[in-house]
Amino acid sequence: MPETQPILETTPIPETRKILLEVKDLTMDFGGLRAVDAVSLNICAGEIVALIGPNGAGKTTFFNCVTGIYKPTGGDVLVHPPEKKTQKINGFKPNRVTTIGMARTFQNIRLFQNMTVLENVMIGRHCRTTTNIVGAIFRGSTTKRQEQETIDICYDLLEKVGLVEFADEFAKNLPYGAQRRLEIARAMATDPFLLLLDEPAAGMNPQETKALDELIVRICNTEQIAILLIEHDMKLVMNISQRIYVMEYGKEIAQGTPADIRSNPKVIEAYLGEDTDA
Repeated sequence: MPETQPILETTPIPETRKILLEVKDLTMDFGGLRAVDAVSLNICAGEIVALIGPNGAGKTTFFNCVTGIYKPTGGDVLVHPPEKKTQKINGFKPNRVTTIGMARTFQNIRLFQNMTVLENVMIGRHCRTTTNIVGAIFRGSTTKRQEQETIDICYDLLEKVGLVEFADEFAKNLPYGAQRRLEIARAMATDPFLLLLDEPAAGMNPQETKALDELIVRICNTEQIAILLIEHDMKLVMNISQRIYVMEYGKEIAQGTPADIRSNPKVIEAYLGEDTDA
């Protein structure tokens, strides 16, 4: 067994890029089990960053702490929205985190299967509208205008993810890979500055994965949305990520560029395999 390489120093953040998410010593305990142990991470504007590690490493728990599903036991989660004040979001509810500008998808598809593709995306847009129950009942000019704006925005998003032709189909009738893209479109409907993707390529065939790879890069480059993803597909991770963080047993064991991670003996042994060509 090769000797363990020391943990990499924090990858320098380009001075021209603004930090959007700053996680400091995040810790999450479940009774006597420490699922996340003092993990620190940051994401800058214009970046695609991956969080990798074996099943049970604590990656999804980390996501759940950052997005308000769990309140972390310790540490700080700071968001720096573009042109807005920094906020510490420990303990914020998921809907409030979304409103601030961070949206996510889940390992398991969570679409409204008996609603149309367009309706699924429109639900994501709800946090950006101001219509209340009175407006919904009396349907004044403001309500009608917002409804039309929502429809237009959602059609545009479906165009961007390649699903506009399926707008009136029930979500359950879409192929698996298309359902994954629909989840991403729904998350984008919230107008995020940061998109967190939890194993977006899970269950996809190579052709679907390649299309997803291209979509994620396009979202980052064209829509100016930074990406943090958990993923087991090492080819996808190495192809599109600027930086990678590695977790094992709740701890961060390495971080750096794809080249850094490829050459880290402990990462190779534990996650990528000695003969990987990822």
